[in-house]
Amino acid sequence: MFSPSQEEHCAPNKEPVKYGELVVLGYNGSLPNGDRGRRKSRFALYKRPKANGVKPSTVHVISTPQASKAISCKGQHSISYTLSRNQTVVVEYTHDKDTDMFQVGRSTESPIDFVVTDTISGTQNNDETQITQSTISRFACRIVCDRSPPYTARIFAAGFDSSKNIFLGEKAAKWKNPDGHMDGLTTNGVLVMHPKGGFTEESKPGVWREISVCGDVYTLRETRSAQQRGKLVENETNVLQDGSLIDLCGATLLWRTADGLFHAPTQKHIEALRQEINAARPQCPVGLNTLAFPSINRKDVVEEKQPWAYLSCGHVHGYHNWGHRSDTEANERECPMCRTVGPYVPLWLGCEAGFYVDAGPPTHAFTPCGHVCSEKSAKYWSQIPLPHGTHAFHAACPFCATQLSGEHNCIKLIFQGPID
Repeated sequence: MFSPSQEEHCAPNKEPVKYGELVVLGYNGSLPNGDRGRRKSRFALYKRPKANGVKPSTVHVISTPQASKAISCKGQHSISYTLSRNQTVVVEYTHDKDTDMFQVGRSTESPIDFVVTDTISGTQNNDETQITQSTISRFACRIVCDRSPPYTARIFAAGFDSSKNIFLGEKAAKWKNPDGHMDGLTTNGVLVMHPKGGFTEESKPGVWREISVCGDVYTLRETRSAQQRGKLVENETNVLQDGSLIDLCGATLLWRTADGLFHAPTQKHIEALRQEINAARPQCPVGLNTLAFPSINRKDVVEEKQPWAYLSCGHVHGYHNWGHRSDTEANERECPMCRTVGPYVPLWLGCEAGFYVDAGPPTHAFTPCGHVCSEKSAKYWSQIPLPHGTHAFHAACPFCATQLSGEHNCIKLIFQGPID
């Protein structure tokens, strides 16, 4: 077995401190049309040359829209809470030399560090499947990292726009806390789930919560955009842990800490596992031809030697055109080895190393998409309910966002070695 080598992770002394990485679920290592600029499948957060964090300072209660505009035009960061037509509370924010702020959202304006668009589930992630109306907020959330060890990262709902404002209109859920400070929720909310036991082989899914604009933790609303907030969860915080999931209503992000990534498998490790499987020369038990997983940069094109599998039993074959049970169910086939009927699909190696909870060999496939990864990783993602739409949850493949199905959402693969 390989283990991620230290050299891959060790950086020269000049390398800035890395806080962690955000990885978008549904992309197997890169966006369908390639990663470009601030639009990519993963985003690394590094310590900035100069702190850009902000913290709350002065609070103004204003009765005219003009006065509220005047305050928000002062060039300072501020959050405006519109309570009624003639009352707005504006909380001014001042520079914080101890933190760095990173913003995530759909907007391509300069305050957004990481541009995220809606994830289309399944493998049809291409230009034709344009989302008509996105549910991801233009300024969805901000992550604030301490500039000194242990470099704690905290998440807050909503991000500051180009005028350095966060504006919660009359219809947004907002309230005054017992200690007097204002808080609120964004339209579709920012949900967070911290796994139990970190992001390891032993991890179990945690409970989904909603994060407020000021970073407090609440139980979920009845639906994503309901006016009524959930209950305050006093013993939980907005501190991100290795493996925390952040849902922006249209895209889900995985947070990996720098330390978590240090101990995680790498792209090189996954490539070595691919070569190891191919070196064992697995064969199609019927055609007796040798099978091979295509290289990582060919991960979207079905190749001649590509392994295929019957997802009801796990038997791995080469491609063949027999075994159809009916014309209507095009993908229901009968396995020639055990006569089990079920979907028959090409297998794809899960290439995004950030989704692996361990460095085990790729032995299991998600059903029905056929993405392959280690047993512990497959079982972990198979039991995580990911938000879907405004009030549904279902397990999905982290590599392509396809909703999982079948008895256990994943299957152990049965390879046949070479006869000779």
